[in-house]
Amino acid sequence: MKIAIVDAYSTGRTLATALQQRGVCLVHVQCASVVPDSLTRGFESSDFARNLTATEDAAALADKLTHLGVQRVLAGSESGVILTDTLNHLMGLPGNDYATAASRRNKALMAKTVSEAGLPVPNGRTFNDRSSAVAWYRKAAPEQVVVKPLTSAGTDNVHFCQSAREVDEACRAVLAAKTLYGEQNQSVLVQEQLNGVEYYINTVSDSGLHRVAEIWRYTKLRGPGGTPIYDYEEPVEAGSDEATPLRLLVPRVLKALGVVSGAAHTEVMMTARGAVLIESGARLGGATVPWVVEKYSGLSQTSLLVDSVVDPKYLVDFDETAVTWSGKVRNVAFVNRVSGRASAADWIGRIAVLPTVVEAVSSLSSGATLRPTADLLSSPGFALLAADDPKAVERDYRAIRAMEEVALYTA
Repeated sequence: MKIAIVDAYSTGRTLATALQQRGVCLVHVQCASVVPDSLTRGFESSDFARNLTATEDAAALADKLTHLGVQRVLAGSESGVILTDTLNHLMGLPGNDYATAASRRNKALMAKTVSEAGLPVPNGRTFNDRSSAVAWYRKAAPEQVVVKPLTSAGTDNVHFCQSAREVDEACRAVLAAKTLYGEQNQSVLVQEQLNGVEYYINTVSDSGLHRVAEIWRYTKLRGPGGTPIYDYEEPVEAGSDEATPLRLLVPRVLKALGVVSGAAHTEVMMTARGAVLIESGARLGGATVPWVVEKYSGLSQTSLLVDSVVDPKYLVDFDETAVTWSGKVRNVAFVNRVSGRASAADWIGRIAVLPTVVEAVSSLSSGATLRPTADLLSSPGFALLAADDPKAVERDYRAIRAMEEVALYTA
């Protein structure tokens, strides 16, 4: 079997590894001629039989992939979602509904599409200039809003605002910036800030059949200026009562967005009015280590995607509610407290030796300039902790936070 992965960065690298282990021959397609180093860290072109760059029109690229014998095209990361949908459409391969492709990348169109399907989304508007956004906020918006780009990812340029001045400054920052993928922001999305318990649901779909692979619950801290930042996340079993409203909402969201075949990563807030969509990406979830998830639950979103690709009938008999987790598992986001240069000292080793740390991942380059963690992009990495005893996990989590209080990541 031969599969093309579009932008096999971030979690897309582990997808490539998992497919190789199943004997799949891989082709890599890079969307842009230049990709930021922050995305390509760890990428190995030697993992692929062919490496192509999408410098020609999509039809010509589709013909080339067809000639190479490619039987599936999968998105490796958020930047590859639209091209993946386009290539699958042109090649007549299993994929998502091409007619709704834009709603799977543009967050404003996403909210509109899901709302029109009768499902709950945050109240919000799109603006091309700061003054219009501020005028709307003063007249119609809730007191607390989120300002963010329409097509970026990873909490890039996401701002939490509680005044007209903060909305103005946030819109200025977004409109002046490019996304993670080098695209200039032409518009900005202003939405109500949802309050409640936040989850993400990682799914795999085939021929319109949607199955839950993983559900994780976020716990957040207050970062600089009081904005929420990632603290840790813990798994929620799909068969639990806690998961029920999430399992009811997410397949309807995916149907509305035209997700038919492939992976999706959906964020939902449980609010006083019930489960409300935050946003959804038609690709694998990031910031995780599939082998660790598989060790403690028997599968991961990555492994379920690979199983469904290799055996298209696999999802039919897959019972998501039968998946259980062994022991206490916690994915802890690192939080830098002090501005400075990234330390060359073995800080990752100090964390890795803690008894319950199963895997520790650094996102830093030695010598890089660090600021206090204010979002996912400014986090130095993460660690997965696991043990039979929840108290042991809590002990090592607190040990990490204690180490961070004394400039762990900076020289």
